[in-house]
Amino acid sequence: MLKSEFNYELPPELIAQQPLGERTASRLLIVPREGAFVDSTVRELPEVLRAGDLLVFNDTRVLPARLLGHKDSGGAVEILLERVEDARTLLAQVRASKPMRKGRSITLADGSRLEFVERDGEFTRLRYMGEDAATDMLERVGAIPLPPYISRAPEAADRERYQTVFARSPGAVAAPTAGLHFDEPLLAELGARGIERATLTLHVGAGTFQPLRVEDISEHRMHAERCVVDQQLVDKIIATRSRGGRVVAVGTTVVRALESAAVDGSLRSFDGETSIFITPGYRFRAVDLLLTNFHLPQSTLLMLVCAFGGHARMLDAYAHAVEQRYRFFSYGDAMLIHPMHGALAA
Repeated sequence: MLKSEFNYELPPELIAQQPLGERTASRLLIVPREGAFVDSTVRELPEVLRAGDLLVFNDTRVLPARLLGHKDSGGAVEILLERVEDARTLLAQVRASKPMRKGRSITLADGSRLEFVERDGEFTRLRYMGEDAATDMLERVGAIPLPPYISRAPEAADRERYQTVFARSPGAVAAPTAGLHFDEPLLAELGARGIERATLTLHVGAGTFQPLRVEDISEHRMHAERCVVDQQLVDKIIATRSRGGRVVAVGTTVVRALESAAVDGSLRSFDGETSIFITPGYRFRAVDLLLTNFHLPQSTLLMLVCAFGGHARMLDAYAHAVEQRYRFFSYGDAMLIHPMHGALAA
């Protein structure tokens, strides 16, 4: 398929620039397998889901991954972290007027220093020269890395709102945004209705914002991301399915993690790197429903959503969302998608 087959027209004013006052105030577009779309709200999820369903969340925590500094030659530098490799080593995108060379360093706002180590494809490997851990330095001087389509500087409130309430495992440089719609009262109400929850970890990398540079999508290669699906979650999914419950993936990162754990046909624990690229024609094995935000035109995430709900069906749903003035992207509204085909037994 071609990248251009995943396009849609989006008025710029529908791109959410700020979160709503309450996480659960977002609208929810329900996309059944057939029939009319349903305009609902996130607050109505306890009525939409069923007792015995299992919500699976991504518990990754977003790092303050955007850094500003200057090279020892004086030039300004912007750093967007891709991942923390160990206590001293960072892999990042480095934007500067001239490429860095070996032996050069970057000084940050608080005087911390980063030394150039090597290039790794489009990324740069840097060594942190402080006495504390690199993650401590990020918390001290880093800013939340808001997506490029949010046309404002990060604010103090973004440290809390561009983070899920169940974030536990530091390592992401972008939020698993479907999870941003949940707060503690909603989670409690879902639990009271017999809707269970569980977590996995996929550390979202900066590559999630990279555009496809090829027209034939079969030529695209995804950036690898760290992913952990433990045996406890596998057992919970199997038990859910055995009693007729549904596995509800909260976000495309959860889909990618679970499908990576089921890539050979049966669901198993998984701890490693995943670069799975899901496009139409893929047969889902581990997910029965998908709760997700709206995604950019021609993006890999829109392709995943089209694989799950059907290409034509999803583009119709997006057209409906535009017509009904839904809010789009990270701080926007959500949709609950039924699959084009039923998932296989885990």
